[in-house]
Amino acid sequence: MSLIHEELEKRILVIDGAMGTMIQRHKLEEEDYRGERFKDWHSDVKGNNDLLSITQPDIIAGIHLLYLEAGADIIETNTFSSTVIAQADYDMQALAYELNVASGQCARKAIERYKALHPEDTKPKFVAGAIGPLNKTLSLSPDVNNPGYRAVTFDEVVEAYTEQIKGLLEGGVDVLLVETIFDTLNAKAAIYAIKQFFRGKEELPIMISGTITDASGRTLSGQTLEAFYISVKHANPLSIGLNCALGAQEMRGHIEELSGIAVCYTSSYPNAGLPNAMGEYDEQPHETAHFIEEWANNGWVNIVGGCCGTTPDHIKHIADHVRKIEPRRLPELESELV
Repeated sequence: MSLIHEELEKRILVIDGAMGTMIQRHKLEEEDYRGERFKDWHSDVKGNNDLLSITQPDIIAGIHLLYLEAGADIIETNTFSSTVIAQADYDMQALAYELNVASGQCARKAIERYKALHPEDTKPKFVAGAIGPLNKTLSLSPDVNNPGYRAVTFDEVVEAYTEQIKGLLEGGVDVLLVETIFDTLNAKAAIYAIKQFFRGKEELPIMISGTITDASGRTLSGQTLEAFYISVKHANPLSIGLNCALGAQEMRGHIEELSGIAVCYTSSYPNAGLPNAMGEYDEQPHETAHFIEEWANNGWVNIVGGCCGTTPDHIKHIADHVRKIEPRRLPELESELV
């Protein structure tokens, strides 16, 4: 049993909040993203948040530290788009591997700094290697006039994820987090890449987190929550959960459903409510924490945190509200037919 398994048996773990929201607070400009190394890059790179792990590592490590100070047990690497496929938007495909290594190192550095500042906190902290959904989908055509067309192949996605996994491991991650899944076939490619990479070796725990995109209760590629769960449970993950797209209030029923069907641990890190007309998130930390506290009291969750719009204040309120609540217990499966 891994260390994170042991901790999940004892308590509800808290995962961090939004990275992009915190980066926006720094009001970085094009030259900040470029740094000295990429000052003459031939295209704009502002918005490539993953690049900051190389050009502004102190900012990324500082954001991780704020979440650790707020009570996070798990911090996610700044690698949501660190694949050759996603980095093609900036013509930085060749940097994908390095981005993953650098981001892992930023997270590890933050934990080391936190431990030095707080030697009294003996609870372990974990780095989750964030594996994003990609900006190309295997299930849907980007051309409305050609429904059979795909912008990428399964093998290309597997290759991209394999490179990312290698970089994350070199960066020092403890867990692999396949997150914000809107296309289950992309997630299957990530799972396949993980299984192939670790074949014959000890495998890191896998966290899987899908995205229900609207009130229909389905992913963007059309699956219900139960269908999504059945499609990925063969990975034998540490946890399955939901993040992004919805606020906690809208996500509640889906978390209740997932808790009733999942044989592994469950996770949830919702947005800070739904965005307003300006695309901003208005839900206050105590409001988000109130919803998640109810889920915890109902025995629905093992890992909780925040996604878009959430801040260290949100994570602190969530951590304070669930600290003394017993974690969800895994269901006991029948070992034979009756």
